Order: sequence, then structure tokens, then C-alpha cells
Amino acid sequence: MPSIQQKGLSAEDEFPDLTRHNNHMAKFLTLDMYKQLRELTTPNGFTIDDAIQTGVDNPGHPFIMTVGCVAGDEETYEVFKELFDLVIEDRHGGYKPTDKHKTDLNSANLRGGDDLDPNYVLSSRVRTGRSIRGFCLPPCCSRGERRAVEKLSIQALSSLTGELKGTYYALKNLTEAQQQQLIDDHFLFDKPVSPLLLASGMARDWPDARGIWHNDSKTFLVWVNEEDHLRVISMKKGGNMKEVFDHFCTGLTKIESLFKEKGHEFMWNEHLGYILTCPSNLGTGLRAGVHVKLPNMSKHADFEKVVQRLRLQKRGTGGVDTAAVDGVFDISNADRLGLSEVELVQLVVDGVKVLVEMEKRLEMDEAIDDLMPNQK
Repeated sequence: MPSIQQKGLSAEDEFPDLTRHNNHMAKFLTLDMYKQLRELTTPNGFTIDDAIQTGVDNPGHPFIMTVGCVAGDEETYEVFKELFDLVIEDRHGGYKPTDKHKTDLNSANLRGGDDLDPNYVLSSRVRTGRSIRGFCLPPCCSRGERRAVEKLSIQALSSLTGELKGTYYALKNLTEAQQQQLIDDHFLFDKPVSPLLLASGMARDWPDARGIWHNDSKTFLVWVNEEDHLRVISMKKGGNMKEVFDHFCTGLTKIESLFKEKGHEFMWNEHLGYILTCPSNLGTGLRAGVHVKLPNMSKHADFEKVVQRLRLQKRGTGGVDTAAVDGVFDISNADRLGLSEVELVQLVVDGVKVLVEMEKRLEMDEAIDDLMPNQK
């Protein structure tokens, strides 16, 4: 098929109309930049138009400022760095192209976290993503690559023992009973309906080579070939974030060692940390969150300000597109890149304690002015 240039179409002809857009990509992509980047492709054939399609198709989001671009392979971040460096710096609080990321998966370095009030904190969860080096990422991968990622994942996960021993469920082979059980456990991920994911090409060939693995006690999960090659999740009812994080670090480290034994490593570099599909998840890829009851605090005029000062973000308990129900919010770290895993979980632990203390004060009709945090 002839290229766009061979068809006689110029960069001006092809440049997207971003005049009504509100995402990080649209903020920085200029015609001059587009002229240069459209001449480039990654070794796997991923183009700048592939990278920005999700941001072109989705001008904005009612709850959050979206990124507006995705990576199709590890090389995307280097080949199109002129755009991606600006997006990353803007999304990650001024993180510069010369900055180096730090990793800390030693849960012993976390202070506290086993003392969040279970009368308010209903559940605790830590998740991250991992990408297997040498394979294209979900927006760009072929069917064969996706199946190879699934095969490698099954081999590695089936080697886990002890409290990490578990079972893999391929989405396309689920029985009705298995599907219902996974729904009841809130484990099942379905075909993406978010236009952000659909426009990125992540739902192609669904449900081929997608699956869920979880341990026998249902506290440690791995999603295979959803938005990333792997999504690793540790979770438990109640407020013991320290235990959840410890389980997370142990399981994740073991999984990485099993992949290395089979000759495969995760995508990582000292600048961007762990490489994932969406630039918003670079670095740690970590989201540590709790479901917490804040019916009074959430009605307070300063709720948004407090959450931002604590470097946290709030969502409904159903995810990014949902509203809170009965005053229960999903509160998690806002950052991913530049801070270590331990530092991010620490922000959540310390911040949730402040929010719960404020909630208790408001229950008693007491003032919370003295609890107002400074910007973290």
C-alpha cells in the first residue's frame, strides 16, 4: 500500500484538528512537530498517527485530563521523544528528560500501613503493570505476539508455589459457572468499552489470548493482555495496606525472576522506570488505593483541595468513569513516575489517615481547620 507521502498528501493535509481538544498530547503537538515525526516509525512500524489516535478521537474527559497518546512498543518513547518527553513532563509534575527514576520494592521500608481504621477503610489494593521486552505492546501487537505473551505468562505463573499457587482462566474458555464466580469476586475484566482503550486498538481480537490468574486465597491476581501485557494486583478486605503491599512486592519479585529464568525480562530503563502502554503509568506503574467511607468529608468545600495537597486522587469505587456511591471513594496515589513504590504507598497511607481523621471530626460537628495539610 502506498504511503501517505506517496499519495501526495502533505503534513498539512493530515494534521488532526485539535482545536477543541483537552489532553496532554493536544497541548503540545504542533504542525512543525508533526511534520518531523510523521517521517519516522519504530522498528515495529508504529507511527505517530498510531500513537496519537486515541487523543484525536477523544477530545477530553469529564473527570480527568487524559494523556492523549499511547506507546505501541518500547521504542515509541525514544523515536517520538520530541512529543512524549513534553507529555511526560506535563503529566508527571515536571519530570525532565534528564531525570532518573527510582525503584524500591522492599516493603519493610514502609512506615505504618497496618493501622488504617477498618470502620472506614473497607478494602486495600495495590496494582501495577509490566511489559515483556521484545514484544509489541497491546496497541500494536499481532495475534501471534499476544498469544506468545499469554503462553509465557501461563508458564511463569504455573511455577508459583505456596500462598502464591493458583489457577489461570482463559477468557475465551470460561464456563458460565467460572465466569459468574469471577464476577462475584470482582476479578473479571471484560472487553474494554472505554473509548480511550478502543481508539488505541487494545480490544482487537477480543477475547483471544486474554486471561486472569489468581492464587487460591484470591488475594493476588494477574490480568494477561488487557491494557498491558501483565497487570499484577494484590488486594484484601480491610485497612491493612502494609500486608497487601508486602504480598504485592513478594509476588511481583517472584514473577519477574520466573520470567528471567525463561530468558525474558521486563521493559525498564533508568529514566522511565518500567515501560507501559500509557505514559501515565510509566515509572512504577503503581496505583495503591483504598475504598474508604467519607460521606461527610466528601461534602466539605475543601475536599478536592485536601486530596490534591496530599498528592492523591479520588474516583468512584467502580473506576475512573464512575461516581461515588454512599460516600465511598477510591482514594489512590496521583503520581507514578519519579517516586518509588514505597514512597507512593506511604503517601496513600499517610493521606488516608488524614482523611479518616477529618471524617471523624465532621461526624462530631467539629472543625477540621487544624488538620488541613500543606502541599506534599
